[in-house]
Amino acid sequence: MNSSSLPVTTSIYALLVLIWAATPLAIVWSVAEIHPMWVLIIRYFGASIIALFLLKIMRDPLPFDQTSMQSYLAGSLNLIGAQLFIYLAANYLTSGLMALIFGFSPLIAGLIGHVILKTHKLTLLQWTGMAVAVLGLSFVFSESADTQLNPWGIVLMLISMISYISSIFWVKQINAPLSPMSQATGSLILSALGSLLIIPFIWQHIPTALPSSQAMLGFLFTMIMSSIVAMLCYFWLIRRLNASTVSLSNVMTPVIALVLGATLNHEIINGSAFIGIAVVMIGIGMYFSNEWKLLYAKFSSR
Repeated sequence: MNSSSLPVTTSIYALLVLIWAATPLAIVWSVAEIHPMWVLIIRYFGASIIALFLLKIMRDPLPFDQTSMQSYLAGSLNLIGAQLFIYLAANYLTSGLMALIFGFSPLIAGLIGHVILKTHKLTLLQWTGMAVAVLGLSFVFSESADTQLNPWGIVLMLISMISYISSIFWVKQINAPLSPMSQATGSLILSALGSLLIIPFIWQHIPTALPSSQAMLGFLFTMIMSSIVAMLCYFWLIRRLNASTVSLSNVMTPVIALVLGATLNHEIINGSAFIGIAVVMIGIGMYFSNEWKLLYAKFSSR
């Protein structure tokens, strides 16, 4: 990456972080008046249509051979799998707590790679960072008000994280020769079709009126920004930066999400929770300390 492209890369990286940080709040807004599963179904069908349109403009193929279909299925585990449980968790947790819990996904992925898959060896500093982050999270949970924290919400977010991480490992294992846009479009289409299986269970909750402007704004944000723009930013960056560098965005999003939730949705964060959040971010920073050093060295040499 030359020096002239550095401002562009930095801008796209910042845009990705902002979109991912705002997505939990957008989900909370979008499900305030309409059943979460109907919002999810409409979101994926809308995003699939947009993705197909973009695929045609970019002239990328959409193959349906066995390997490609397996890769689409693996990708959809992140979309219809992880997102389904996030939408359900939105009924129990604030957007800030949702983002904070999901911010642990890189740590869990590293733990799986070390213990189960044996593909990644964790250092002592990373183990320490994990312990510090878990300690901080326990502060947040213990001091959160009952209206903010619900055990079902935590369970749903943990299932969502497992689906998300499983999708990453599965897509990498398949390693299909697909362009990022083709992979995303195929996964979106499978997710949209898979979401139809939910309809018999939620038919009685079918929307009968347009939601408020706030709910509509949240829905449009998740369909266009979270499903399309963030996806393009992510795959643009992954071609130009190391995967570990891109994954650092997960370290930044929880804090921004908590601020957005507090300012735009009047979500209450008490003093003890702030201390816990700070401890969580210190722990995650310790876990990614080597990646931070490499990133600093890379950019300072430009």
